[in-house]
Amino acid sequence: MDFKQELKTYQQQINHELEKYNRKQKCPEEILNESMTYSLMAGGKRLRPTLVIATYQLFKTNIERCMPYAVAIEMVHNFSLIHDDLPGIDNDDFRHGKPTNHKQFNEATAILAGDGLLNYAYGVISEDLRKSSLDELPSKLQIFQEFTHAIDRMIAGEYLDTELEGKQITEEQLKYIHENKTGAFLILSVRMGAILAGCAEDDLQRLSNYAEKIGLAFQIKDDILSEEGDEKVLGKPVGNDKEAGKCTYVSQYGLQGAKDILDKITKEAIKEIEIYGEKADFLKELALYIQNRDK
Repeated sequence: MDFKQELKTYQQQINHELEKYNRKQKCPEEILNESMTYSLMAGGKRLRPTLVIATYQLFKTNIERCMPYAVAIEMVHNFSLIHDDLPGIDNDDFRHGKPTNHKQFNEATAILAGDGLLNYAYGVISEDLRKSSLDELPSKLQIFQEFTHAIDRMIAGEYLDTELEGKQITEEQLKYIHENKTGAFLILSVRMGAILAGCAEDDLQRLSNYAEKIGLAFQIKDDILSEEGDEKVLGKPVGNDKEAGKCTYVSQYGLQGAKDILDKITKEAIKEIEIYGEKADFLKELALYIQNRDK
């Protein structure tokens, strides 16, 4: 199976799993549930849950064990996107080629839909913990703690990205923003899969290094696409970062400089997992996909 087909298979598996969690019953808060489903099922790359499953499969094959965690991480990701698009933060009108949640519904509903998805994610994990055996609990409790910490870091990164908008910042501040806003959750995705599979400590460190590098690569590529992407492909306007005065890798290093850094860290990410041979082919191709994507 080639990379694109394998990625599509992961995305289909994840979408099928997410469908199980959509609340479709008639109730007074039906519009709120519709708003949550609107964002959760709007599409997207499903990169984070794919990383959970693909990393797990380096060591084990029974992927149903990691599915609740793949679902939870995608719920939190969509919570962050809904809030990221709000007028008080990025004020975006479109995502995935569709109106953003606050445009499709209203601002109050969008805020609460994001809150609902965040809480739902905790509910999915806590239900899995409730059903787990005693020997499974230590590793799953570790994941739960890391999950909570990654959300904390993502929020901190988003705050700094907003607070420092339009200001001159240092290279260290730029790296800190990206490591937390984007990187923390991509690292978590990989660590979730590895820990659930019971991998050795050296494997966990190696995969964490890989994840840290693709996390930074992902954000740098976002910065590049914001500068030179195709709006029709991206499904959202290009140039918003420059207009808002955001400090990005492009504004800091120039367009070619950002591309050079992206190429360097992508190669470093792939080198981290060469030890796994063909078993890691998908994860290697995924690093290249992040580097070369057009949306």
